[in-house]
Amino acid sequence: MRPHQVAALADAIDHLRKFASPADAVLHTFFRAHPSLGVQDRAFVADGAFAFLRRMRSLAALAGTDDARCLALGVALRELGRDPDELAAVARREEAAWLSAFRGRLRTPLPPAVAADLPDWLWERLGASMGDVRRDRFAKAMLEPAPLDLRANSLKAGREAVAEALAAAGIRSQPTPFAPFGLRVDGRPMLARVPAFAEGLFEVQDEGSQIVTHLLAPRRHDFVVDFCAGAGGKTLALGALMRSHGRLYAFDVVDRRLANLKPRLARSGLSNVHAQRIGHEHDPRLDRLRGKVDRVLVDAPCTGFGTLRRNPDLKWRHDEAALAELTAKQGAILAAAARLVKPGGRLVYATCSVLPDENDAIVDRFLAAHPEFAPGDAAAELARQKIPLDTGALLRLSPEVHGCDGFFAAILERAA
Repeated sequence: MRPHQVAALADAIDHLRKFASPADAVLHTFFRAHPSLGVQDRAFVADGAFAFLRRMRSLAALAGTDDARCLALGVALRELGRDPDELAAVARREEAAWLSAFRGRLRTPLPPAVAADLPDWLWERLGASMGDVRRDRFAKAMLEPAPLDLRANSLKAGREAVAEALAAAGIRSQPTPFAPFGLRVDGRPMLARVPAFAEGLFEVQDEGSQIVTHLLAPRRHDFVVDFCAGAGGKTLALGALMRSHGRLYAFDVVDRRLANLKPRLARSGLSNVHAQRIGHEHDPRLDRLRGKVDRVLVDAPCTGFGTLRRNPDLKWRHDEAALAELTAKQGAILAAAARLVKPGGRLVYATCSVLPDENDAIVDRFLAAHPEFAPGDAAAELARQKIPLDTGALLRLSPEVHGCDGFFAAILERAA
């Protein structure tokens, strides 16, 4: 432990708690501005930064100060498990005294929402939808770092072959319990340096995200649309399920996201993907697809509260007003995407949220306004594909139960 590492983490904390941009973007900019930081320094800062975001509320309550250096020392002690004497050696005199007092307060009882490191409004909403017992388990799970999941690109290699390629690079992995092409990797290896990555044998993708694509169940020669493609993780998974046949459109409203898809698409070996930026969900260019598409996926923009293990800043960046804006947007996007589905086609609505406002309520309102659609059965579809997962007619994934990110998905079938 060196003094410059404490200084760097404190500086990063100062940048992060402005919440001007997503945490990963803030850290990317921070590291570019600090090229002298070595690999170990960056790892320490990244681990400490995300630990701070996960535990920000309880740390602030116990710290009794908003001084970034004290908070950096508190993170290193409580969250990263650094030796107190080691920290005292790199602390300034007044910081060492604060650190000793902070250690004495670590067992201080805190109000439930503070101890769970959630804003009060979210704590209350989770309790109303989950009940107290499940909310406690969920909140505890969200304080742990997320595992690193991969999806074997079945167009190029099976899961076993990818696991062997990783093992040859000194990386241990095991099959994910549900997703048939998934692997869960031990630790945080530098995957970009693994030859199999450059060869397109795998992509980084959470197991829950992989499972959502199986609900769409695209056939080889289908016409498929990923309506909110983002950087294209689900697009690539769908293309592999289609064995690079048929037509697969990836739409998004942000050029930068689609630009991030390009190198991934080049590695994948897929030739059936067509990425296109649209201005909004009612872009006139979508009119030519009206009633012609076999499968449409709406991975709607959401709070992302099912991904707090890997995106802990979201719980501090979103409030109830933001939730209301998102639910209005989700309903509009789902209705617009539904116009593309042909008779007999399938629409899948998905979010990485666990709030009913963004999930069940959106689907219920859609079905009430669109009698030509009927709910499908997620459990039956997964069983047909021999995926051993049954959460009922609606897909509901949560880290404390399934080990992956929190996801919701509903199959909506259009009458023939």
